[in-house]
Amino acid sequence: MSLLEAQALNLALPDRGAKPFLGAAPTRVILRDIDLRLEVGESIGLVGESGSGKSSLGRCLVRLYEPDGGRLAFEGRDITHLGEAALRPLRARLQMVFQDPYSSLNPRRRIADIVGQPLRSFGLADAAQARRRALDLLDRVGLDPKLGERFPHQLSGGQRQRVGIARAIASAPAVVVADEIVSGLDVSTQAQILALLRALSRDLGLALVFISHDLSVVRVLCDRIMVLKQGEVVETGTAETLFAGARHPYTRALLAAIPLPD
Repeated sequence: MSLLEAQALNLALPDRGAKPFLGAAPTRVILRDIDLRLEVGESIGLVGESGSGKSSLGRCLVRLYEPDGGRLAFEGRDITHLGEAALRPLRARLQMVFQDPYSSLNPRRRIADIVGQPLRSFGLADAAQARRRALDLLDRVGLDPKLGERFPHQLSGGQRQRVGIARAIASAPAVVVADEIVSGLDVSTQAQILALLRALSRDLGLALVFISHDLSVVRVLCDRIMVLKQGEVVETGTAETLFAGARHPYTRALLAAIPLPD
């Protein structure tokens, strides 16, 4: 039994650029027949250009989106169409780190409160316990616990992304989906965040779904890579397999787009 499994997953979302037809809200197909299996402690990379459906797939996997078809199971339990009341006990185990750390962090809350919020929301700790745990988590992700007194705008982009990671692991999840979390960072900060994710995955037994448009970044972190194009998986394999001999033309085009060092 896989930790997280998607079978023939489909998703359609409202098409805001289209006009309603006969009163019906138009939709656009985002994902088509996606199969995915994630094991305990495994790291899978989802790669594709903007609009390929990779971020939408990530949101489906943690049930921020409800699939329109197929099946999604977590720890053997079908969660495809669970309502929010039934999903709530599972939210602590399925967490996500978003691309823009500034917009995903409450600008009016101090960092320690932000990191400790999942512990309070899921009833895992009282206020005092959550604060102590939050300071420990800041240290765990490489931040000075003194930063817990600051607000998000007082931190750098890399620091805010570490805060997002600390918040995601606060509830001891089994799965973390990281959506383009290094795309806006400089190369040295990217490397530090990737090293942090590797360490957390190893030390905490986290299963990781890492979303990126950059195959070279995913190669550093992930055990397996799934390449998406227009909502479909066109190729799957280990990093070594794809870099040594990609079969699909789209994968080869992504590889050719990787910048070469001077």
